[in-house]
Amino acid sequence: MTTDDAGEPGGNRVDRAADGRGILYPAALPTFHREPAPEPLATWVRWFWIPEWDLAPGRVSRQHVIAFPASNLVVEQGLVALSGPTTRRWHRDLTGHGWVVGAHLRPAAVPLLVDDPGSVRDDYRPLDLPDLHASVVAAMTGPGSPAERRSAAVTAYGDWLLAVAPEPDDHALLANAMADAIDSDPEVLKVEHVAERLGVSPRTVQRLARRYVGLPPAAMIRRRRLQEAAERIRTDPSADLAGVAAELGYADQAHLAADFRTVLGLRPSDYRVGDRPAD
Repeated sequence: MTTDDAGEPGGNRVDRAADGRGILYPAALPTFHREPAPEPLATWVRWFWIPEWDLAPGRVSRQHVIAFPASNLVVEQGLVALSGPTTRRWHRDLTGHGWVVGAHLRPAAVPLLVDDPGSVRDDYRPLDLPDLHASVVAAMTGPGSPAERRSAAVTAYGDWLLAVAPEPDDHALLANAMADAIDSDPEVLKVEHVAERLGVSPRTVQRLARRYVGLPPAAMIRRRRLQEAAERIRTDPSADLAGVAAELGYADQAHLAADFRTVLGLRPSDYRVGDRPAD
Protein backbone atom coordinates (compact mmCIF):
# COMPACT_ATOMS: atom_id res chain seq x y z
CA MET A 1 0.00 0.00 0.00
CA THR A 2 1.12 3.55 -0.63
CA THR A 3 0.67 6.64 1.50
CA ASP A 4 -1.45 9.49 0.18
CA ASP A 5 0.01 12.99 0.51
CA ALA A 6 -1.98 16.19 0.15
CA GLY A 7 -1.03 18.45 -2.66
CA GLU A 8 -1.00 15.85 -5.43
CA PRO A 9 -2.88 16.84 -8.59
CA GLY A 10 -6.55 16.23 -8.00
CA GLY A 11 -5.80 15.10 -4.44
CA ASN A 12 -6.71 16.38 -1.00
CA ARG A 13 -6.15 19.87 0.31
CA VAL A 14 -5.52 21.39 3.72
CA ASP A 15 -7.44 24.23 5.32
CA ARG A 16 -5.02 25.27 8.10
CA ALA A 17 -6.27 27.00 11.20
CA ALA A 18 -4.15 29.74 12.69
CA ASP A 19 -2.98 27.38 15.43
CA GLY A 20 -1.22 24.53 13.67
CA ARG A 21 0.20 22.92 16.80
CA GLY A 22 -0.43 19.23 17.25
CA ILE A 23 -0.33 18.30 13.56
CA LEU A 24 3.09 16.81 12.91
CA TYR A 25 2.94 16.45 9.12
CA PRO A 26 0.35 18.88 7.69
CA ALA A 27 1.27 18.04 4.09
CA ALA A 28 -0.10 14.53 4.60
CA LEU A 29 -3.48 15.68 5.87
CA PRO A 30 -6.70 15.03 4.01
CA THR A 31 -9.07 17.96 3.70
CA PHE A 32 -9.07 19.32 7.23
CA HIS A 33 -11.02 22.12 8.86
CA ARG A 34 -10.79 23.48 12.38
CA GLU A 35 -13.94 25.44 13.19
CA PRO A 36 -14.11 27.74 16.23
CA ALA A 37 -16.85 26.90 18.71
CA PRO A 38 -19.84 29.26 18.55
CA GLU A 39 -20.00 31.60 21.54
CA PRO A 40 -22.74 29.66 23.43
CA LEU A 41 -20.44 26.62 23.42
CA ALA A 42 -17.25 28.42 24.44
CA THR A 43 -17.40 27.08 28.00
CA TRP A 44 -17.51 23.50 26.74
CA VAL A 45 -15.67 23.32 23.41
CA ARG A 46 -12.47 24.97 22.22
CA TRP A 47 -13.02 24.12 18.55
CA PHE A 48 -14.42 21.50 16.22
CA TRP A 49 -12.14 19.62 13.85
CA ILE A 50 -13.45 17.95 10.71
CA PRO A 51 -11.24 15.86 8.41
CA GLU A 52 -12.76 14.45 5.24
CA TRP A 53 -11.06 12.04 2.86
CA ASP A 54 -11.68 10.14 -0.35
CA LEU A 55 -8.72 7.88 -1.11
CA ALA A 56 -8.20 5.54 -4.02
CA PRO A 57 -8.43 1.81 -3.30
CA GLY A 58 -5.25 0.53 -1.67
CA ARG A 59 -4.08 3.95 -0.54
CA VAL A 60 -3.51 4.85 3.10
CA SER A 61 -3.08 8.27 4.67
CA ARG A 62 -1.30 7.96 8.02
CA GLN A 63 -1.95 10.94 10.28
CA HIS A 64 0.56 11.60 13.07
CA VAL A 65 -0.59 13.86 15.89
CA ILE A 66 0.86 15.16 19.12
CA ALA A 67 -2.44 15.93 20.74
CA PHE A 68 -3.30 18.82 22.99
CA PRO A 69 -3.58 17.79 26.66
CA ALA A 70 -7.34 17.40 26.49
CA SER A 71 -10.14 15.01 25.61
CA ASN A 72 -12.12 14.99 22.37
CA LEU A 73 -15.67 13.83 21.74
CA VAL A 74 -15.62 12.25 18.29
CA VAL A 75 -18.47 11.38 15.94
CA GLU A 76 -17.72 8.97 13.10
CA GLN A 77 -20.03 7.30 10.64
CA GLY A 78 -20.20 4.18 12.80
CA LEU A 79 -19.88 5.39 16.39
CA VAL A 80 -19.37 8.13 18.95
CA ALA A 81 -16.23 7.89 21.07
CA LEU A 82 -14.41 9.76 23.79
CA SER A 83 -10.75 10.16 22.91
CA GLY A 84 -8.95 10.65 26.20
CA PRO A 85 -5.83 12.70 26.90
CA THR A 86 -2.68 11.18 25.48
CA THR A 87 0.79 10.64 26.88
CA ARG A 88 2.49 9.92 23.55
CA ARG A 89 2.16 10.66 19.85
CA TRP A 90 -0.82 9.13 18.14
CA HIS A 91 -1.56 8.06 14.60
CA ARG A 92 -4.52 6.90 12.59
CA ASP A 93 -4.58 5.29 9.17
CA LEU A 94 -7.27 6.63 6.85
CA THR A 95 -8.56 4.52 3.98
CA GLY A 96 -11.42 4.70 1.53
CA HIS A 97 -13.97 7.47 2.00
CA GLY A 98 -14.99 9.03 5.28
CA TRP A 99 -15.19 11.92 7.68
CA VAL A 100 -14.95 12.67 11.39
CA VAL A 101 -16.48 15.48 13.43
CA GLY A 102 -14.56 15.99 16.65
CA ALA A 103 -15.05 18.44 19.50
CA HIS A 104 -11.89 19.52 21.29
CA LEU A 105 -13.32 19.67 24.80
CA ARG A 106 -12.51 22.25 27.40
CA PRO A 107 -12.00 20.81 30.91
CA ALA A 108 -15.48 21.88 32.08
CA ALA A 109 -17.09 19.47 29.60
CA VAL A 110 -15.14 16.36 30.55
CA PRO A 111 -17.14 15.37 33.69
CA LEU A 112 -20.27 15.33 31.53
CA LEU A 113 -18.85 12.25 29.80
CA VAL A 114 -16.57 10.46 32.25
CA ASP A 115 -16.15 10.50 36.03
CA ASP A 116 -12.40 9.93 35.94
CA PRO A 117 -10.67 11.32 32.84
CA GLY A 118 -7.49 9.51 33.84
CA SER A 119 -9.33 6.25 33.13
CA VAL A 120 -9.52 7.13 29.42
CA ARG A 121 -5.91 8.24 29.12
CA ASP A 122 -4.52 6.99 25.79
CA ASP A 123 -7.91 5.37 25.12
CA TYR A 124 -10.66 5.67 22.51
CA ARG A 125 -13.84 4.71 24.36
CA PRO A 126 -17.15 4.22 22.48
CA LEU A 127 -20.11 6.02 24.06
CA ASP A 128 -23.82 5.35 23.68
CA LEU A 129 -25.02 8.75 22.46
CA PRO A 130 -27.49 7.92 19.67
CA ASP A 131 -29.08 11.37 19.44
CA LEU A 132 -25.73 13.08 18.91
CA HIS A 133 -24.68 10.45 16.40
CA ALA A 134 -27.89 10.62 14.38
CA SER A 135 -27.94 14.41 14.14
CA VAL A 136 -24.28 14.77 13.13
CA VAL A 137 -24.45 11.94 10.57
CA ALA A 138 -27.58 13.47 9.06
CA ALA A 139 -25.80 16.81 8.73
CA MET A 140 -22.61 15.40 7.23
CA THR A 141 -24.43 13.18 4.73
CA GLY A 142 -27.25 15.57 3.88
CA PRO A 143 -27.67 18.03 1.01
CA GLY A 144 -25.61 21.14 0.45
CA SER A 145 -22.00 22.06 -0.20
CA PRO A 146 -19.20 20.64 1.98
CA ALA A 147 -19.05 23.93 3.88
CA GLU A 148 -22.81 23.88 4.46
CA ARG A 149 -22.67 20.30 5.71
CA ARG A 150 -19.84 21.10 8.13
CA SER A 151 -21.74 24.12 9.43
CA ALA A 152 -24.85 22.02 9.91
CA ALA A 153 -22.83 19.38 11.77
CA VAL A 154 -21.38 21.98 14.16
CA THR A 155 -24.88 23.37 14.74
CA ALA A 156 -26.27 19.89 15.43
CA TYR A 157 -23.37 19.13 17.77
CA GLY A 158 -23.92 22.40 19.62
CA ASP A 159 -27.66 21.88 19.96
CA TRP A 160 -27.08 18.48 21.53
CA LEU A 161 -24.39 19.72 23.90
CA LEU A 162 -26.39 22.71 25.11
CA ALA A 163 -29.35 20.41 25.78
CA VAL A 164 -27.35 18.09 28.05
CA ALA A 165 -24.89 20.48 29.70
CA PRO A 166 -25.76 22.08 33.05
CA GLU A 167 -24.62 25.51 34.14
CA PRO A 168 -20.88 25.23 34.88
CA ASP A 169 -19.90 25.60 38.50
CA ASP A 170 -16.96 27.58 39.83
CA HIS A 171 -14.65 24.56 39.86
CA ALA A 172 -15.35 23.84 36.18
CA LEU A 173 -14.66 27.45 35.23
CA LEU A 174 -11.47 27.43 37.27
CA ALA A 175 -10.38 24.28 35.44
CA ASN A 176 -10.93 26.09 32.14
CA ALA A 177 -8.83 29.00 33.40
CA MET A 178 -6.10 26.57 34.43
CA ALA A 179 -5.95 25.05 30.96
CA ASP A 180 -5.98 28.48 29.34
CA ALA A 181 -3.08 29.68 31.47
CA ILE A 182 -1.02 26.59 30.69
CA ASP A 183 -1.73 26.70 26.98
CA SER A 184 -1.42 30.41 26.29
CA ASP A 185 1.21 31.79 28.68
CA PRO A 186 4.80 30.91 27.66
CA GLU A 187 6.04 32.05 31.05
CA VAL A 188 4.10 29.25 32.77
CA LEU A 189 6.80 26.64 33.24
CA LYS A 190 5.91 25.17 36.64
CA VAL A 191 2.78 24.19 38.53
CA GLU A 192 3.54 27.03 40.93
CA HIS A 193 3.27 29.49 38.05
CA VAL A 194 -0.22 28.20 37.26
CA ALA A 195 -1.22 28.53 40.90
CA GLU A 196 0.00 32.12 40.98
CA ARG A 197 -2.01 32.99 37.84
CA LEU A 198 -5.18 31.53 39.37
CA GLY A 199 -4.66 32.72 42.94
CA VAL A 200 -4.89 29.19 44.35
CA SER A 201 -2.52 26.64 45.83
CA PRO A 202 -0.46 24.18 43.75
CA ARG A 203 -2.44 21.39 45.39
CA THR A 204 -5.66 22.90 44.03
CA VAL A 205 -4.13 22.99 40.54
CA GLN A 206 -3.22 19.30 40.89
CA ARG A 207 -6.78 18.44 41.91
CA LEU A 208 -8.29 20.41 39.04
CA ALA A 209 -6.07 18.68 36.51
CA ARG A 210 -6.89 15.24 37.90
CA ARG A 211 -10.65 15.89 37.99
CA TYR A 212 -11.09 17.74 34.69
CA VAL A 213 -8.18 16.73 32.43
CA GLY A 214 -6.74 13.37 33.46
CA LEU A 215 -3.12 14.48 33.20
CA PRO A 216 -0.89 16.14 35.82
CA PRO A 217 -0.46 19.87 35.25
CA ALA A 218 3.28 19.38 34.78
CA ALA A 219 2.53 17.01 31.90
CA MET A 220 0.19 19.62 30.38
CA ILE A 221 2.98 22.19 30.51
CA ARG A 222 5.47 19.79 28.92
CA ARG A 223 3.00 19.03 26.13
CA ARG A 224 2.56 22.72 25.30
CA ARG A 225 6.31 23.22 25.16
CA LEU A 226 6.80 20.14 22.97
CA GLN A 227 4.03 21.23 20.60
CA GLU A 228 5.57 24.68 20.30
CA ALA A 229 9.02 23.21 19.72
CA ALA A 230 7.71 20.93 16.97
CA GLU A 231 5.83 23.81 15.36
CA ARG A 232 8.89 26.04 15.34
CA ILE A 233 11.13 23.35 13.92
CA ARG A 234 8.60 22.46 11.23
CA THR A 235 7.94 26.02 10.12
CA ASP A 236 11.59 27.13 10.39
CA PRO A 237 13.89 24.20 9.56
CA SER A 238 16.92 26.47 9.99
CA ALA A 239 16.03 27.31 13.60
CA ASP A 240 18.83 26.77 16.09
CA LEU A 241 17.73 23.89 18.32
CA ALA A 242 19.63 25.16 21.34
CA GLY A 243 17.89 28.51 20.92
CA VAL A 244 14.48 26.88 20.60
CA ALA A 245 15.13 24.89 23.77
CA ALA A 246 16.17 27.99 25.69
CA GLU A 247 13.20 30.06 24.50
CA LEU A 248 10.73 27.38 25.55
CA GLY A 249 12.17 26.89 29.02
CA TYR A 250 14.09 23.66 28.56
CA ALA A 251 17.22 23.34 30.66
CA ASP A 252 19.22 22.71 27.49
CA GLN A 253 19.02 21.15 24.03
CA ALA A 254 19.54 17.67 25.47
CA HIS A 255 16.33 17.96 27.50
CA LEU A 256 14.42 19.03 24.39
CA ALA A 257 15.84 16.05 22.50
CA ALA A 258 14.88 13.71 25.33
CA ASP A 259 11.32 15.04 25.32
CA PHE A 260 11.12 14.48 21.56
CA ARG A 261 12.39 10.91 21.83
CA THR A 262 10.11 10.02 24.74
CA VAL A 263 6.87 11.33 23.22
CA LEU A 264 7.47 11.36 19.47
CA GLY A 265 9.98 8.57 19.04
CA LEU A 266 12.47 10.63 17.04
CA ARG A 267 15.06 13.37 17.46
CA PRO A 268 14.39 17.05 16.73
CA SER A 269 16.98 16.92 13.95
CA ASP A 270 15.12 13.98 12.35
CA TYR A 271 11.82 15.84 12.51
CA ARG A 272 13.46 18.89 10.95
CA VAL A 273 14.40 16.94 7.82
CA GLY A 274 10.97 15.32 7.58
CA ASP A 275 11.73 11.81 8.84
CA ARG A 276 8.74 9.89 10.15
CA PRO A 277 8.69 7.89 13.40
CA ALA A 278 8.76 4.11 13.10
CA ASP A 279 5.36 2.61 13.99
